Amino acid sequence: MKRREFIGLISGVAATWPLVVRAQQPAVPVIGYLSSASSQGHASYLAGFHEGLREGGFIEGKNVTIEYRWANGQYQRLPELAADLVRRHVALIAAGSTPAALAAKAATTTIPIVFEMAGDPVRIGLVAGLDRPGGNVTGVANMNIQMTPKRLQLLHEVVPSAKVMALLVNPANSTVAETQLREAFSVAPTLGVDLHVLHASTERDLDAVFANLIQSRAGGLVIAAEPLFVVLNKQFAELTVRHAVPAITGGRDFAAAGGLLSYGADTRQAYRLAGIYTGRVLKGEKPANLPIQQPTKVELVINLKTAKVLGLDIPNTLIGRADEVIE
Repeated sequence: MKRREFIGLISGVAATWPLVVRAQQPAVPVIGYLSSASSQGHASYLAGFHEGLREGGFIEGKNVTIEYRWANGQYQRLPELAADLVRRHVALIAAGSTPAALAAKAATTTIPIVFEMAGDPVRIGLVAGLDRPGGNVTGVANMNIQMTPKRLQLLHEVVPSAKVMALLVNPANSTVAETQLREAFSVAPTLGVDLHVLHASTERDLDAVFANLIQSRAGGLVIAAEPLFVVLNKQFAELTVRHAVPAITGGRDFAAAGGLLSYGADTRQAYRLAGIYTGRVLKGEKPANLPIQQPTKVELVINLKTAKVLGLDIPNTLIGRADEVIE
C-alpha cells in the first residue's frame, strides 16, 4: 500500500471513531417531572426526590435528564403539560400530586408513571390495588388527606374554647377536597364545634378567605392538604399571624415559615421514596409489580414563637408530643 493511501485510510477510520464511541454510549434517560405546584413551593420535596434518585445511582445532569413541567397551581394546565411530556417520549413521568398523577395516567398507558400524592390511589382509580398496582402506574401515597380529623383535634387542643372552626379547601381539586370535608365533618360534632367551609382556588382568593374567616368568628383554621396551598405556605403563615388566627396544615414548611402548627406525613421522605422507585423503574422494573409505598414518619411541628405572638399557651402535653418545637 502506498504511504498516501495508508494515511488516508487511517484518517478515515479516525474520523469515524467519535461516531462509533457515541453509538456505543447508552442514551441518558429523560424523566418528565409533572407538578401542580411551583418550583419555589416544591423545593424541599424536590430535594427529597433527588435524594432518592441518588440512592439508585442517578444524578441529574450526569446520567439522567429531567424535564420539569410546573402548573403553578393552575390545575387546568396539567393535561397539556402531561401530553407535552408524552410527545417528548420521556422514559418516565414523575407526578407530584393527585391531579398531576391523574393527568399523567390520562395521557399515557405505556410510559411508566411514579407518583407522590396525598390520597388513596385505589379509591380514585389510579391503581388496581396497593400490593399489585397493575398497569403503568405506581408510587407513594402519604395519606395526608386522611389526617384532617387529627389536625382539627390538635387545633382544638390549642383553642378548646372555640365553638367555630374553619376548613379551607380548593374546589378545583374536588377529589381531595371532598374527602377532607367528609373526614372533618365526621369528627367536628365530637369536639363540640361547628365547621365553616372556605374555598380558595388561586392566590387572589386569599383576601376574601380571611375576610370571611373573621366574619364567621372562627376560632381556628385548618388548611387542607392541597398542592396549591403548599405553594402558598409563606403567605398563609403571614396572613394567619396578621389576622391572629391559630392555624394548622399538613406540611412542616408552614410552621417553619411562621405558621402555628403542622401535622402530617414527612413529605420529603415520601418524595425520597418516589425517587427510589423512579430509579428502580429506570433500571427495568415494572410499575405493575412495585407495591404502593407509604411513608412511616408523621411529624407534629409547633411554632412557639408564633404561639407567643398570638397570645396562646400551648399545653405542655402537646409540646411533649411534638417532633419539633420552633422557639
